[in-house]
Amino acid sequence: MEITIELPDNIANQLQPTNISRRILELIAADDYRQGRIGAAQVRRMLSFSSRWETYEFLKREKAYLPYTEDDLEQDTQTIRNVINQR
Repeated sequence: MEITIELPDNIANQLQPTNISRRILELIAADDYRQGRIGAAQVRRMLSFSSRWETYEFLKREKAYLPYTEDDLEQDTQTIRNVINQR
Protein backbone atom coordinates (compact mmCIF):
# COMPACT_ATOMS: atom_id res chain seq x y z
CA MET A 1 0.00 0.00 0.00
CA GLU A 2 1.26 3.44 -0.81
CA ILE A 3 0.24 6.47 1.26
CA THR A 4 0.88 10.09 0.33
CA ILE A 5 1.30 12.82 2.93
CA GLU A 6 1.24 16.49 2.08
CA LEU A 7 3.48 18.85 4.03
CA PRO A 8 3.94 22.59 3.71
CA ASP A 9 7.03 23.29 1.58
CA ASN A 10 8.86 25.17 4.34
CA ILE A 11 8.54 22.14 6.63
CA ALA A 12 9.28 19.57 3.94
CA ASN A 13 12.48 21.43 3.03
CA GLN A 14 13.73 21.13 6.62
CA LEU A 15 13.22 17.37 6.74
CA GLN A 16 15.49 14.71 5.31
CA PRO A 17 13.43 13.34 2.41
CA THR A 18 15.19 9.98 2.29
CA ASN A 19 14.26 9.17 5.89
CA ILE A 20 10.71 10.50 6.09
CA SER A 21 8.98 7.38 4.80
CA ARG A 22 10.97 5.10 7.11
CA ARG A 23 10.39 7.34 10.13
CA ILE A 24 6.64 7.49 9.52
CA LEU A 25 6.54 3.69 9.20
CA GLU A 26 8.47 3.40 12.48
CA LEU A 27 6.05 5.75 14.24
CA ILE A 28 3.05 3.78 12.98
CA ALA A 29 4.60 0.47 14.04
CA ALA A 30 5.48 1.77 17.52
CA ASP A 31 2.04 3.28 18.05
CA ASP A 32 0.20 0.17 16.87
CA TYR A 33 2.37 -1.94 19.19
CA ARG A 34 1.62 0.37 22.13
CA GLN A 35 -2.09 0.11 21.42
CA GLY A 36 -1.88 -3.70 21.26
CA ARG A 37 -3.00 -3.83 17.63
CA ILE A 38 0.15 -5.64 16.50
CA GLY A 39 2.77 -7.76 18.20
CA ALA A 40 6.56 -7.65 18.17
CA ALA A 41 6.74 -10.17 15.32
CA GLN A 42 4.60 -7.90 13.14
CA VAL A 43 6.77 -4.90 14.04
CA ARG A 44 9.81 -6.94 13.00
CA ARG A 45 8.26 -7.78 9.62
CA MET A 46 7.02 -4.22 9.02
CA LEU A 47 10.46 -2.75 9.64
CA SER A 48 12.51 -5.65 8.19
CA PHE A 49 14.56 -6.16 11.33
CA SER A 50 16.93 -9.11 11.22
CA SER A 51 16.27 -10.32 14.77
CA ARG A 52 13.82 -10.07 17.60
CA TRP A 53 16.55 -8.32 19.64
CA GLU A 54 16.74 -5.56 17.05
CA THR A 55 12.96 -5.26 17.32
CA TYR A 56 13.07 -5.06 21.12
CA GLU A 57 15.80 -2.40 20.96
CA PHE A 58 13.66 -0.36 18.57
CA LEU A 59 10.59 -0.67 20.80
CA LYS A 60 12.65 0.32 23.85
CA ARG A 61 14.10 3.33 22.03
CA GLU A 62 10.58 4.40 21.01
CA LYS A 63 9.29 3.80 24.54
CA ALA A 64 6.69 1.49 23.02
CA TYR A 65 5.65 -0.62 25.95
CA LEU A 66 2.51 -2.67 26.16
CA PRO A 67 0.15 -1.46 28.86
CA TYR A 68 0.62 -3.56 32.01
CA THR A 69 -1.76 -2.70 34.81
CA GLU A 70 -1.76 -3.56 38.50
CA ASP A 71 -4.56 -6.03 37.71
CA ASP A 72 -2.29 -7.72 35.16
CA LEU A 73 0.47 -7.95 37.79
CA GLU A 74 -1.91 -9.43 40.36
CA GLN A 75 -3.18 -11.98 37.85
CA ASP A 76 0.39 -12.98 36.90
CA THR A 77 1.37 -13.21 40.57
CA GLN A 78 -1.60 -15.47 41.29
CA THR A 79 -0.73 -17.68 38.31
CA ILE A 80 2.84 -18.08 39.60
CA ARG A 81 1.56 -18.93 43.09
CA ASN A 82 -0.76 -21.56 41.62
CA VAL A 83 2.07 -23.16 39.63
CA ILE A 84 4.37 -23.21 42.68
CA ASN A 85 1.66 -24.71 44.89
CA GLN A 86 1.04 -27.52 42.39
CA ARG A 87 4.56 -28.86 42.87
